[in-house]
Amino acid sequence: MSDRLFGPLADVSGDAGYDEHPPRMGFFTDTSICIGCKACEVACKEWNELPADRVGFTGTSYDNTTELGADTWRHVAFVEKTVTTVDLGLPGIGPPEDRDDGSIAWLMSSDVCKHCTHAACLDVCPTGALFRTEFGTVVVQDDICNGCGYCIPACPYGVIDQRKDDGRAFKCTMCYDRLKVGEEPACAKACPTDSIQFGPLDELRDRAGRRVDELHAKGVDVARLYGADPTDGVGGDGAFFLLLDEPEVYGLPPDPIVTTRDLGSMWRHVGAAAGALAGLAVASFLGRRR
Repeated sequence: MSDRLFGPLADVSGDAGYDEHPPRMGFFTDTSICIGCKACEVACKEWNELPADRVGFTGTSYDNTTELGADTWRHVAFVEKTVTTVDLGLPGIGPPEDRDDGSIAWLMSSDVCKHCTHAACLDVCPTGALFRTEFGTVVVQDDICNGCGYCIPACPYGVIDQRKDDGRAFKCTMCYDRLKVGEEPACAKACPTDSIQFGPLDELRDRAGRRVDELHAKGVDVARLYGADPTDGVGGDGAFFLLLDEPEVYGLPPDPIVTTRDLGSMWRHVGAAAGALAGLAVASFLGRRR
């Protein structure tokens, strides 16, 4: 894979063939101010005309969608957490005088496609249904998708899903149609607390870093960024998060990697093996003729 895809100066749109393009756009989701209202889910479904998903009791009364899927491109997770002494005073949990050690609180986070710097789904798509936009985002063209499903296991976050009726893959487009006319994505526009922030990715990373410093200064030492590091296993994400616990608590992989990172070497080994077999076959044939 190209070295340009990793590091702070990664130009994913340039690598995708756009000579002139706007700055890379993205999402910064600050979970410390998410109130779990699910306005982002509703706005996403309304704008993208997505069908209802998992209607009825799911076993988790506060979460009617439970996970990202072909018909749910934004998902607000409600993570039930037993409060410990170290958690008292966290945003959303409250000051120590209001809660006791061992009580129950909620961590809330609006999850979405990460629009990876190096997106394995792009590597494996055989039809070109998946493509990189001029904004650096990753979009599935449902009229080109043939339902092969290769992108599903390729995604390190388990974001992409297939509709059961026709097998085509769907996921967040970061409202590509809205971006093209200068509008922000529907989820960010609907968020009442600015937990979901949209803008140029470099600016969002700077803003997120300042937010973490602010929380640390207030004693919230557990605050950390997830997906903002351009040197991580996927070259950083176009949608990253401020978390108040370990990634696994939110259902996120702790160390995501590009699932296709070894494809090049694999094909080279396959080619070398095929060449060796062909050489043996020729040698055997010539030996028999003698």
